[in-house]
Amino acid sequence: MGASDATRLGKAKGKASGQGSGLGKDGILEITGELRQLLADVFALYVKTKNFHWHVSGPHFRDYHLLLDEQAQQVFAMTDAIAERARKLGGGTLHSISDIARHQRLKDNDEEHVAAQEMVAELRADNEALTRYLRATHEVCDRHRDVATASLIENWIDETERRTWFLSEIAATN
Repeated sequence: MGASDATRLGKAKGKASGQGSGLGKDGILEITGELRQLLADVFALYVKTKNFHWHVSGPHFRDYHLLLDEQAQQVFAMTDAIAERARKLGGGTLHSISDIARHQRLKDNDEEHVAAQEMVAELRADNEALTRYLRATHEVCDRHRDVATASLIENWIDETERRTWFLSEIAATN
């Protein structure tokens, strides 16, 4: 446990210390640390999906534009649940864009122009990576017997796999 983790948990005491969860201090720290990274990745994926939604062009513009907007909304819907779960457990969560940048594993795309098929391929790869991160966090939850967080993650895995499936089908047709 790092000093900043101990500080975060210490500050959380008296607010939402996870008392009654039975997870223990180490469990809370490990799970909320994983949730912080997941939240950063979900924000990064949301921004990238919206970026591509705004900048897509080409013969399938309308279909891609609408699909990416739908997927971005679904990704954004995860953010509050992830952050609130971390707080319920007694941990901290992200505070700023720079905090997101420090914790995200998914890469940003700042290119001025990205071809539609490259957008689809990149979002598919990011959703696949997010699925792996979600599964790894689920394993941490299982190890600490945190069934509530694991249950949320199971739903997010299903949603993320669905997004990946849609993007894979699009990529396969071109």
